[in-house]
Amino acid sequence: MAFQSTPDPARGRLMLLSAILFISYLCIGISFPIVPLYVSGQLLLDNVWAGLGVGIAFLATILTRGYAGVLSDHRGAKVAVTRGLAFYIVGALTALVAGLLAHMPLSSFLLLLLGRLALGLGESLVAVGVIAWGIGSVGPARSGRVLALVGAAIYGALAVGGPIGLMSFSRFGFAGTMAISAVLPFLGLVAIWRVPGVAPHPGEQRPPFWNVVSRIWLYGAIVCLQGIGFAAIGAFFTLYFLDQGWNYAGLGLTAFGVGFVLVRVFFGHLPDRIGGLPVALGSLAVEAVGQLLIWSATDPVLALAGAFLTGLGCSLIYPSMGREVVRRVEPHLRGTALGGFSAFQDLAYGLTGPFAGLLADRAGYGSVFLAGAIAAMAGLLIAFSLRRIRTVAFN
Repeated sequence: MAFQSTPDPARGRLMLLSAILFISYLCIGISFPIVPLYVSGQLLLDNVWAGLGVGIAFLATILTRGYAGVLSDHRGAKVAVTRGLAFYIVGALTALVAGLLAHMPLSSFLLLLLGRLALGLGESLVAVGVIAWGIGSVGPARSGRVLALVGAAIYGALAVGGPIGLMSFSRFGFAGTMAISAVLPFLGLVAIWRVPGVAPHPGEQRPPFWNVVSRIWLYGAIVCLQGIGFAAIGAFFTLYFLDQGWNYAGLGLTAFGVGFVLVRVFFGHLPDRIGGLPVALGSLAVEAVGQLLIWSATDPVLALAGAFLTGLGCSLIYPSMGREVVRRVEPHLRGTALGGFSAFQDLAYGLTGPFAGLLADRAGYGSVFLAGAIAAMAGLLIAFSLRRIRTVAFN
């Protein structure tokens, strides 16, 4: 007698949400490497302002993660994702107008910052909403898998979006590229229209947001320190290659993304299977080696290998620590906790841009990646301390 496996609708929904996230997140991936090129190359502003142009989107995300988590818990994850995609479109269109005003550098830069702020708010709502939607669909026992798939979609979009953005920038200019990126979240809006949402938790008693954050901040700190290496690649890898006179400048995010997605696809189950802290320890060590390789590279192949290793290392840190966070809060606080947790990653992305730009102006682009290696090693020390504390507690 033959048996047919029954399709799992929750798993299918999770895969669809990941695909929608990938398509819409291309809006961010396309803009990531070209914002510093536009600010420094066409508006003729220095690296600090170029870094601010990249980083301000993540600063906006930091400030709105709490709002995104509360909205997801109160009104439902689908509402949060829908609003976030709308803000993506607004941000891209505002940046498009900024690109049309390149002959007015100050006005153009201010409009660009407004567009990046809208994009940051959209990113906050979409990411938190999709994670809460996914965990609500498949259950908290598979939260590591949900976070792994979400991260694969995000970083896959960054890997693909980087070369697309650079190619479009050279062919259509900044405004034309922003027009292309505005279409993608609109496709996401159309795609989620018929996807069933998950029930919100409107009536539960809730502690203050910062009370929730106080439970999980050390895990967030690890994610923050890990994110510095990725932010350095996203904001300054292309400028580093151009400064060195090397070819293949546009492949930095691609090399990172390939390594990142390979680990997510083949080893995304590890946080759920062996625990978050053991995975984080190995991952942070690999990231530190990758950043050191970029810093010390004498040719583009070594630098791209360093970006690839950084992607391998960064891949499972967020889902590993996110799994620990989900286990420490009640179901009705899950979106709020994940919002606060994600803000630590945004903090790395938001601060790395301007501070790394200042460091690059003073000590060269290579120093940015040395700072990324030091940050990864600091995260390794925190993860080791947390694991040691847990080991002592269980003995």
